[in-house]
Amino acid sequence: MLLIPAIDLKDGRCVRLRQGRMDDETVFSDDPVDMAGRWVRAGARRLHLVDLNGAFAGEPVNGDAIRGIAAAYPDLPIQVGGGIRDEATIAAYLDAGVSFCIIGTQAVKEPELVGRACKSFPGHIMVGLDAKDGQVAIKGWAEITPYRVDELAKRFEGYGVSAIVYTDIGRDGMLSGPNVEATAALASAIATPVIASGGITGIDDIRALAEVADCGISGAITGRAIYEGTLDFAAGQQLADSRLQAG
Repeated sequence: MLLIPAIDLKDGRCVRLRQGRMDDETVFSDDPVDMAGRWVRAGARRLHLVDLNGAFAGEPVNGDAIRGIAAAYPDLPIQVGGGIRDEATIAAYLDAGVSFCIIGTQAVKEPELVGRACKSFPGHIMVGLDAKDGQVAIKGWAEITPYRVDELAKRFEGYGVSAIVYTDIGRDGMLSGPNVEATAALASAIATPVIASGGITGIDDIRALAEVADCGISGAITGRAIYEGTLDFAAGQQLADSRLQAG
């Protein structure tokens, strides 16, 4: 299981939000490229970048910072989400060196976009599904839809997405522990790899996710925990790797 540092971008800076609220932020760095280097030096084998302004604007806003990170680390797989609403944006990110584009809100509003993108950019498309009590949320978590997360995941699996990034929005940014049970249930329901997101607080959470990773959890995104020091990133990845070797 891959441990993936999150770099959330707002107004060109690295921040973390609590439960997606743009007015409840903690700023960790004014230099996104330097922050990326910190996690690369700690052993990160992939980065998760989120354009928070873009998620609300519906178009890229922090593209310069994302392109800067991709240029600085051309051999590092990078997955990007936030404000990706059309194929032109996907093409621009992939041309800049991004490995995977994550379609979130627009995937729910326009599922056909995911199908077209998977055909145009095979192997480079992920879908981000944010859920509360099993129901999918969109528009920066501001709107709860009537769709169940497992039903949508199965639909996108049929389109050929590379992974489902699953966030339990009740846990994200709260250091309250990931929803291991719900994540494992989703991973067991589909063949597409699931990347867990939200709530990781320490090494025990990595252990809990690694223990059920065989059901299809290929990675875990971590943010506030590694920034505030409740999780040592290198130790977390070492644990995840040792579990894999043991299995």
